[in-house]
Amino acid sequence: MASLTLWMFACPHCLVLKTAMPKKARPAGDGKEQGPAPKQVKVEAACGPSSPLNFDSPSGLFESFISPIKTETFFKEFWEQKPLLIQRDDPALATYYQSLFRLSDLKSLCSWGIYYGRDVNVCRCVHGKKKVLNKDGRVHFLQLRQDFDQKRATIQFHQPQRFKDELWRIQEKLECYFGSLVGSNVYITPAGAQGLPPHYDDVEVFILQLEGEKHWRLYQPTVPLAREYSVEAEDRIGRPTHEFTLKPGDLLYFPRGTIHQADTPEGLAHSTHVTISTYQSSSWGDFLLDTISGLVFDTAKADVALRAGIPRQLLLQAESTAVATRLSGFLRMLADRLEGTKELPSADMKKDFAMNRLPPYYMGDRAKLVAPGGQLPGLDSTVRLQFRDHVVLTVGPYQDPSDETQGEMVYVYHSLRNRRDTHMMGNETESYGLRFPLSYMDALKQIWNSSAISVKDLKLTTDEEKQNLGFFYPGGGGGLEFKMNIQGHNTLAFVIGLPLTSRTS
Repeated sequence: MASLTLWMFACPHCLVLKTAMPKKARPAGDGKEQGPAPKQVKVEAACGPSSPLNFDSPSGLFESFISPIKTETFFKEFWEQKPLLIQRDDPALATYYQSLFRLSDLKSLCSWGIYYGRDVNVCRCVHGKKKVLNKDGRVHFLQLRQDFDQKRATIQFHQPQRFKDELWRIQEKLECYFGSLVGSNVYITPAGAQGLPPHYDDVEVFILQLEGEKHWRLYQPTVPLAREYSVEAEDRIGRPTHEFTLKPGDLLYFPRGTIHQADTPEGLAHSTHVTISTYQSSSWGDFLLDTISGLVFDTAKADVALRAGIPRQLLLQAESTAVATRLSGFLRMLADRLEGTKELPSADMKKDFAMNRLPPYYMGDRAKLVAPGGQLPGLDSTVRLQFRDHVVLTVGPYQDPSDETQGEMVYVYHSLRNRRDTHMMGNETESYGLRFPLSYMDALKQIWNSSAISVKDLKLTTDEEKQNLGFFYPGGGGGLEFKMNIQGHNTLAFVIGLPLTSRTS
């Protein structure tokens, strides 16, 4: 077993871990023209290094991702609190990190059609300011390499998981683990250069050093857990609280709001690192904004006080003290109602997450991944949810255009048919999912919370409803897959519910 040695910074605000492994040891298990969407390109070698990460489950992946730190320790001591630096002397892990993205990969990517602004930014930090060196239109590798070598420009590649299978594999599992979108950017910086000025971000950041070395300086946040990106003048941020150099195989974490800057030391080869980020717009404040509108809507249906009109000329008044007092009373009433609410309405967050996240990592034919088939389930069939980590349940209003009937429905959204090549790119996306009568919620929760359950035990009124919950509705735009073990023998996939598709931009 590899030996593990720990070093602590004198400063209590960051932990440094250095892991030493014997050499023979193997770890277990701003552009103007956007252009058309790039073709999906596979730039991996035919046979890459074996992964030291555990992909058996989302929790297993994260535990191996931050190893040797324990997950409980990470969330108790570091998450949203202070930086964590893990320095590893592990040649096998360094080789694996280097396989995630290399400078040499850019030649293949350019040949497939990538564009300035959308896919690539070229920039330098000049006198504390970011200078963008983008050209117009399509990126040509020779020009990109010339700017890199002669102008000492940093190449920023947006969302490489669209092209690199192993990053897709990692980020898909991390999205399952965090329940939040996970994006990434690759930064390639020549020796003696810096791409970005000191700044802070609105995301939780994990840095993986892939090639070369990068010199980092971290500073005390001016806005802890910041909600937006901002550049900070160097004369305002003071002295670094932490300063260190990352080498291949090292990992750095810091919370949103942490001011940072990084450069490649003189006299060394170029540096490549990938920034994996998450938890943008995922605060309690964001969740409250998402749920409060539905809570007010539901409460107003039962309370005439919320349906009463506001005072005449209220919108023309400059003073609002009396109105604020009235609103505080309404908020206390909503808080009381919230205490007994079993189903929190979600206006956007759950749906947006399901719509915009990565699809399951799958190297075979995607059509087989989502295609239902087999016999229809009977009362003696056993059902289980196959892709639970890719499904969200929420309650929302529904209006039938045929008779203008209003009511609440259960919405089930999934990401099985999402497109990897548009992940985190701000493209128009399509939602896939199903809707059910509100009376189906308890039965859906049974399936959700059980490893397997008999159809006859579902909490529905009639046997027909129980069987229909597993009925495959043909011709829909999407579906939710279940595994059916018919009489304990055949394993079959079914789609449940009515098809639900919508589009947003």
